Amino acid sequence: IPFLELDRNLPNNRVPAGLEKRLCAAATSILGKPADRVKVTVRTGLTMALSGSTKPCAQPSVSSICVVEDNRSHSAHFFEFLTKELALGQD
Repeated sequence: IPFLELDRNLPNNRVPAGLEKRLCAAATSILGKPADRVKVTVRTGLTMALSGSTKPCAQPSVSSICVVEDNRSHSAHFFEFLTKELALGQD
């Protein structure tokens, strides 16, 4: 079962509505796993810093069996999805 956890430092009211459903759909496509097996958790309002800055950021964690060989490709696709969905900078 693929598990996706997304940590955010912004409050819940600044997270796009339905993000968890779109992230689940993206994971299904990116990882090639059935939607009924994908588990997504989105945590918001966390105290986080990226490179010493507390500007808006996100930290995804993806766990899935049998997809390690495509880690770079998967990471690139998740990065593209999250930067667009969350209006994050490329850094």
